[in-house]
Amino acid sequence: MKASTIAEREARGRAAREHSKRSSHKAVGELHRNPIELLKQSSEDRVHNLVPLRYGRMAVSPFTFFRGTAILQAHDLSQVRDSGLTMPICGDGHLMNFGGFATPERQLVFDLNDFDEVSVGPFEWDLKRLTASLVVAARHMRLSRGAAENLVMTAVTEYRDRMSQYAQCGALELWYDRITFDRMAETALTPEGRRAVRRGMEKAASRTHENLLEKMAERHGEHWTIRDAPPALFHVLGANTLFTKEETEAFRTGSSRKMLERMWGEYLKTMSHDRRELLSHFTVQDTVFKVVGVGSVGTRCMVVLMVDHMGKPLFLQMKEARPSVIARFYKSQGNKHEGERVVQGQRMLQAASDIFLGWATGPLGRHFYFRQLRDMKLSANIELFDVDLLEGYARLCGWIMARAHAKASGQAIEVSAYIGRGDQFAEALTGYAAAYADQVERDYDVFLKACRSGELEARTDEDMAADFRM
Repeated sequence: MKASTIAEREARGRAAREHSKRSSHKAVGELHRNPIELLKQSSEDRVHNLVPLRYGRMAVSPFTFFRGTAILQAHDLSQVRDSGLTMPICGDGHLMNFGGFATPERQLVFDLNDFDEVSVGPFEWDLKRLTASLVVAARHMRLSRGAAENLVMTAVTEYRDRMSQYAQCGALELWYDRITFDRMAETALTPEGRRAVRRGMEKAASRTHENLLEKMAERHGEHWTIRDAPPALFHVLGANTLFTKEETEAFRTGSSRKMLERMWGEYLKTMSHDRRELLSHFTVQDTVFKVVGVGSVGTRCMVVLMVDHMGKPLFLQMKEARPSVIARFYKSQGNKHEGERVVQGQRMLQAASDIFLGWATGPLGRHFYFRQLRDMKLSANIELFDVDLLEGYARLCGWIMARAHAKASGQAIEVSAYIGRGDQFAEALTGYAAAYADQVERDYDVFLKACRSGELEARTDEDMAADFRM
């Protein structure tokens, strides 16, 4: 098959404007749906006793509500015409799903770091998730309307400019491009931005497996046990379990050790030979359930503590992979294994990925993926940012998203041609983000009413933790 010329690919990108004008991206669409029904659907088959905690975390603010409602925005995006330029997208690229971590070469990079919703979809769906999150966060921080609009313009124009640069790159250049902390410091526009990067590097360097071992576990002779800290961390078959009697019974009758061994064997088959060899130096010490994030609360997530012959620790996380909301509403091709979807999507979109990524099938046919729990990982505490730092962060997110899309899709030329060189696309997304933030606030009000009326049960971490102190 003959390869397309650059001119033909640019023409294809511009032709997509006929299918979906750039100005059309301002539209939110007519949204006739019940947010509570969609939320209930996304809570189905989660750990029953943790669903109130999920709602409790979402109830804190419109911003935490937004973080837990990827299903709502995916539904809403499917109601308006898209660009038709499809590729692997993150699916939940809000501003808190970017972070720092160490590459296998121990270099600190900043990148997308959550891929539970990864799937094939229109490139702008990721940008709309990001830009709406910037406005919702700006309102939460009591910033002006002008400041919120500026954040969106900053992120989208950075995406546009970086995509234009990536359109000039060869395939290997794209594959090797990494946004390191050193590179971030060099491109930071203010001294405070550079200081923030340096502080982040120092903090990340201390977030190691050994540092985590001291905080999370205790030694009994030659064996390590992870301490319960309910509701966030507990042994499934222990006194502090939040599993129902029926759920714990499934673990007992199925023998949790045998289930873990079966999953472990399947996971190892998804790894390369050298990674399997590396893992053979570790022995399992303990396994606990971990409650994670906001939107993920109630999904099954286990932490496995292992040590090598020198007693050095490795914490692995086994996280349930549920069907992507993007795949559900974009009607993209289904996946044989949801864990494989997450892992392959992460490898495609990230510049460098965790060496322990893999997948397996767990009890009752549930799909899981494996990764390190903590390896010099770092996330931004945006509530401590001033306007200048937040603007720098928005620029960084736009850059990261452009790099991820360009690498994963090989369509930087088409996307760059579609967006063009002007501000029309960025202005449309600025209008969209403000209008969608209004929708988020309306949905949040409906959600709070459902919690107050008892239709939904919402409990805070403190409230649930008090159950275990009595």
